[in-house]
Amino acid sequence: MTALSTEQRLQRLEDREEIQELGILYGYVMDERDEEGIRQIFAPDAALRSADGVFAAHGIDEIVDTYLGRFKALGPTNHFSHGHVVRFGDDPDRARGLLASHAEVDRNGVAMQVALRYKDEYVRNDGRWQFASRLMSYMYYLPIAELSQLGNRNSVRAYGDERPSDWPESLYAETGSAWLRDWV
Repeated sequence: MTALSTEQRLQRLEDREEIQELGILYGYVMDERDEEGIRQIFAPDAALRSADGVFAAHGIDEIVDTYLGRFKALGPTNHFSHGHVVRFGDDPDRARGLLASHAEVDRNGVAMQVALRYKDEYVRNDGRWQFASRLMSYMYYLPIAELSQLGNRNSVRAYGDERPSDWPESLYAETGSAWLRDWV
């Protein structure tokens, strides 16, 4: 990558701030069940996936349908964004990111807490940053009464059964946390 001019560096700072706001806005859009908001924050040809394979939507209409279906199982939700790492390459209209998050949700009448990670790709369309790709994964998705199960490998209860958590990959995946080398 070539050295950036002062103007390019300033633009990168502004872009990083806009992308980090996009991650925060995602939570508000989800919490408010805002269909138009979904259409604004995802690119028309975006992809939405989950590490467990439950989410696999391509294109904005499938993404909207996926979320509208998800909302039917959910009562009130409260999404929180934590750390957000954003990296840029040579294309000034593309970036990638890692976002740590959690959510408090009412799922089928059960109060639950969720630890989420998002691996994102972003694209700038018409001067606005959007999700080009979003991959979500869970460390746990537990009824609040079962948070003591946090260390249990099968700590995802989102679908009415017990499923394995997606991370920490250093404990559960053959490749461990090798993917993290691309970020640090």
